[in-house]
Amino acid sequence: MKSHEIEHEIIGDDMQIVEIELDTGETVVAEAGAMNYMDDGIVFEAKMGDGAAPDEGLMGKLLSAGKRLLTGESLFMTHFTNRAAGKKRVAFAAPYPGKIIPLNLAEHGGRLFCQKDAFLCAALGTRVSIAFTKRLGAGFFGGEGFILQKLEGDGQAFVHAGGTVILKELTGQTLRVDTGCLVAFTEGIDYSIERAGNLKSMFFGGEGLFLATMRGAGKVYLQSLPFSRMADRILAHAPRHGGSRKGEG
Repeated sequence: MKSHEIEHEIIGDDMQIVEIELDTGETVVAEAGAMNYMDDGIVFEAKMGDGAAPDEGLMGKLLSAGKRLLTGESLFMTHFTNRAAGKKRVAFAAPYPGKIIPLNLAEHGGRLFCQKDAFLCAALGTRVSIAFTKRLGAGFFGGEGFILQKLEGDGQAFVHAGGTVILKELTGQTLRVDTGCLVAFTEGIDYSIERAGNLKSMFFGGEGLFLATMRGAGKVYLQSLPFSRMADRILAHAPRHGGSRKGEG
């Protein structure tokens, strides 16, 4: 299925919103709960699956929805369609401070792999599924877990990353990354997990026990502030046993 052609505008700096313009009959698919606001004339419906294969039948929809549960996502996705005459807009908000990355899948080889909670929304026709990492080590010790999300199609998709986004273009060299800082990568990149130095470095270096190793030719998107790192800092400074802190000094 050819993806719907949508226009977009990204608003804000650190708490961004992507505002998507839909022509009559066009649809955008989003994760449940991502919508921020929309014009009158846009209708939305929760559906099982991404709608990229409308003829896949009930069992196909149940299978694809069941796979989404493995990534911790909702069983349903929300479809927003412009039923009015003329252009209408719908906006989706980032779930925590960071950047929204617009990605034209046709310019990324039609396929992109991303961490399981990075996907925000995409034009109808984009297939959102899962991909198992090739190596057990990457599955058990990688920051992305054993399962990655796979986006396929020829249209526009949007993913979210924490902090500042860094794009690295590999032409055969190797890049070693903190496992939580990986956001997405294109096909052609070999993703594996390697031990972070010797035993002393692993346990006392503060960089974690393992690093993600990216090899090959393609694009790698990184984030400077993984949500897990931010959550750890918040929990470390939260009041204990319901008490309140008088000051920071």
